[in-house]
Amino acid sequence: MQDLVKAALAAAKERGQDVADVPLTAIATAAGISRSTLLRRLGGSRAALDEAVRQTGVDPGGRPPVRERAIEAAARLVAERGLGAITLDAVADRAACSLPSLHAVFEGRDGLLAAVFLQYGPLPNLEALAADPPERLDDTVRALHHTFLASLADEPRIVPAVFADLLSRPDGPAARMMTVHMPRIVEGLGRLLLPHVESGRIRPLPLPVLVQLLLGPLLSRVLMRPVLETTLGAGLPSLDESIDLFTEAYLRAVALPAPDESTPGEEP
Repeated sequence: MQDLVKAALAAAKERGQDVADVPLTAIATAAGISRSTLLRRLGGSRAALDEAVRQTGVDPGGRPPVRERAIEAAARLVAERGLGAITLDAVADRAACSLPSLHAVFEGRDGLLAAVFLQYGPLPNLEALAADPPERLDDTVRALHHTFLASLADEPRIVPAVFADLLSRPDGPAARMMTVHMPRIVEGLGRLLLPHVESGRIRPLPLPVLVQLLLGPLLSRVLMRPVLETTLGAGLPSLDESIDLFTEAYLRAVALPAPDESTPGEEP
């Protein structure tokens, strides 16, 4: 955390602003990391960073902008109450802002929920991975599992709430949210998987099938985690162990043998 504090103080000094008024993007740049990495290290909220700055004897200054406060407040409410129970009134109360300001920033509830999913869903890390993909197929598959695991299991747990709403209301806010973001998710997955299809490392299956085979076991494992841990107890592999097993199973299902290699997914 100390490196992030130093980066925040440096960015604030350079911009002539209070730390709390410096955009997270600028702090991430000063720290030499991506914004998504910064958010992940902060647990999804800049509150921890502001408190760390305060402990050094520096007042972080003003409050975060309405947009950041509202997204964080809405995310916490979604995790606590579910997607369907979120109202702009509740978000405004939690974020200590006015209802008109939420309408001005997000143009309604759907816009706010879309912003929440964009920040706490898999897209930022998925696009970062697609921009600098691993060379080996097995490393790519494992990285994809870890990317989606983070969005499924990390707090606040937004993605499980999205799936719960999708299953209960196919025409509800989660469906509208996914309609906005799904093209980018599919594009990111295609950039990571299709080159391996073209090079002959993966069977030429339709991309939706490749994605379903990839994410289905992980979704089942995480979404049913409370029940599985209660019923199976010590017999249930850890999440890290499960990812290793899912990666091996996926490669056995879709990878084509490389010349002179016996392990699926290895580079020739």
